[in-house]
Amino acid sequence: MANKRNRQMKLGARVFGIGHYRTSWRHPNVPSDGNVNFAEHILQVQEAEAAKFDFVFFSDRLYFDEHSAPKSVNQFEPLTLLAALASITKNIGLVATVSTSYSEPFNVARQFMSIDKISGGRAGWNVVSTALSGASLNFSRDVHFGHAERYQRAQEHLDVVQGLWDSWEDDAFVYDKENNLFYDKDKLHTLKYEGEFFKVRGPLNINRSPQGQPVIFQAGQSEAGKKFAAEYAEGVYTTPISYEEANTFFEDLKARVVKVGRDEDDILIFAGLNPVIGRTEEEAKAKFEEVLSYITYEEALTEIKLFFKNVDLFKFDPDAPFPDLQDEGNEGYSYMANRIKKAAKELGLTLREAAFRYGTPKSEFVGTPEQIADRMQKWFEGRACDGFFVWPPYSEGTREFIDLVLPILRERGLFREEYESTTLRGNLGLDFVPNRYAKS
Repeated sequence: MANKRNRQMKLGARVFGIGHYRTSWRHPNVPSDGNVNFAEHILQVQEAEAAKFDFVFFSDRLYFDEHSAPKSVNQFEPLTLLAALASITKNIGLVATVSTSYSEPFNVARQFMSIDKISGGRAGWNVVSTALSGASLNFSRDVHFGHAERYQRAQEHLDVVQGLWDSWEDDAFVYDKENNLFYDKDKLHTLKYEGEFFKVRGPLNINRSPQGQPVIFQAGQSEAGKKFAAEYAEGVYTTPISYEEANTFFEDLKARVVKVGRDEDDILIFAGLNPVIGRTEEEAKAKFEEVLSYITYEEALTEIKLFFKNVDLFKFDPDAPFPDLQDEGNEGYSYMANRIKKAAKELGLTLREAAFRYGTPKSEFVGTPEQIADRMQKWFEGRACDGFFVWPPYSEGTREFIDLVLPILRERGLFREEYESTTLRGNLGLDFVPNRYAKS
């Protein structure tokens, strides 16, 4: 059970050197090479740490084509980046995506525990099963895993990784030079895992970190994703477009967590926050309009095409009703695909309207610092989230959020003044993970 913490929101910063949206790189204040500019990453991460964010987060994709967004086609491999950032930070958590469909659990266990040790207990793993079907073509497979199979494989993969992380009890290494005893052999445990997808003997050749195990994050919002999250996740990322949608998801997932025997505080739900901030409401709206001005219909449609990979959306009349795509999208990003189809049908959206509704930044958090703080407080206190992923449409937006919104949240007692811990678990209010073999 998680430690009962003072009720303050938790904040993560999603770091893109060129901003979130596919046209963000065109903004005059965005460095066009930002995604492969390490100095820019250092700057953004150190700014987030100085502001006492809980963690920074780096996403990843394993398939790229001519439709991929600029933020994805030229970027660092995230675990390499985490290892580099661990050495120049002290308190902020370091979270990255790694796919369970196209990685081996033994390698993942070694990589994440190494980063967790290097950082002193600040690593987090965003567990994904990879929705992009084209990824199979980069990993010697002609056919991508089906949706249900991906989650079954993800469950086994995580079971193996967490088992390997417990290979060594915390006091196994005694380093007794006088008696020639490097470690206590009774405190070494071989996993010997045999499942449907993986057969891994173990043990791992690195011991545990100050937080026990890295924090497990997850972002799936389908039924399979919510089931996986309820059983395994400690941090969940969501993308609601309204308070009502966020509250519904929050209550549903927390109830699922309790149903499987966990405490609802064992999992933290982070809502995506795309702030556009102005010192006046008019200034904020003007800045938002500037962001939207770079986005053509073709680019908005390309953005939602991610959820309908097997259909050429460009062949349809943009001003006709959204096409009947039936089951298309169910094997990829099924939650978003079904969300778009449902809204299009219920609201009578044209293809153009759906593209701009779901393929552009949202306006929920456009306003003055006080207005954004008010809305964040409503979501947080009204059980719509435990915190936020701060994810502005352009990279400079995080600096504006830090300078203009965070002071208001601190005045209201809604966000920390200082870090409570040197580990990610400690700052999130999550328990240290005891070794499964240790005697209580």
